Amino acid sequence: MSQAILDLDDVSVSFDGFYALTDLSFSLRPGELRSIIGPNGAGKTTFLDVITGKVRPTKGDVTLRGKSIVGLSEQKISRLGVGRKFQTPRVWENLTVQRNLELTASPNKNPLALLTESLNDTVKDEVFKIMEYVGLAPYAKWQAGSLSHGQKQWLAISMLVAQSPDIILLDEPVAGLTDEETSKTADLIKSLAGEHTVVVIEHDMEFIRDLGAPVTVLHQGQKLTEGTLDEVKADPRVIEVYLGESDDH
Repeated sequence: MSQAILDLDDVSVSFDGFYALTDLSFSLRPGELRSIIGPNGAGKTTFLDVITGKVRPTKGDVTLRGKSIVGLSEQKISRLGVGRKFQTPRVWENLTVQRNLELTASPNKNPLALLTESLNDTVKDEVFKIMEYVGLAPYAKWQAGSLSHGQKQWLAISMLVAQSPDIILLDEPVAGLTDEETSKTADLIKSLAGEHTVVVIEHDMEFIRDLGAPVTVLHQGQKLTEGTLDEVKADPRVIEVYLGESDDH
C-alpha cells in the first residue's frame, strides 16, 4: 500500500467550546477518490477548512506528504498542491472562459503581470486541452458570467485542474445541476482521480453512487464509519443519524 499523501491525526476544532471536529483521523493515498457524506452540522466544511489552512486545529496534526502543514497560510498550502472548489463556483464573470483558465494556469502569480503577460505555448496548449476535455471549448470566447450554472461548476473545477494540484477538494460540486450535468460531472471527477487525489463532499446520494468511490461518513465532527455506499447506507448508526438530521449549525 502506498504511503499516505494526506493525514489528519486526532484533529479537533473548537469554536468557543463547540467542537466542529473531535479526534478526527483520516488518511488519503495518492490518486485516491474519496466521498465524504454526513448530515448537516457533521463538520464537513470544517474538515476542508483544516486541510486548506483556513482553520487551525485546536489539537492534532495535519500532514501533507509526511510534513505538518498546521500553521501554514492558505496560500502556502495551495502552492504545496492542495486545491479547493467551494460550493459556489468562483470564476471571473467578466472575463472569457479561456482567460479564466489562462490566469489560473499561468506560472506567474503576480496579479498585475497576469493581466498583461503573454503566455507561452505550453500553457496555451494546456488551457485548450482542458477546455476540450470538459466540453467548454465552444464557449472559449464567452464571458464566464454568461455560462449556465453547470458550466460554471465545470469551469471552476477546470481552473483547479489548471493549477496542477496533487489534491483536489470539491465541496458540493453538483448542487443545483440538472441530472445530465450531474452525470457528466461524475464522469469528469472520476477521470481526474489517479493523476490527482480527489475528495468530494456531497449530499446527492445518486451522484455518490455514480462516483463509486469509498465513502467516509462524518457525524458531529467524528468519523462514524467508512465503506462502500451500500455498506454505509446499511449501517444502523448511519440510518439513525440521517433520520434524526437537524438543521445545520
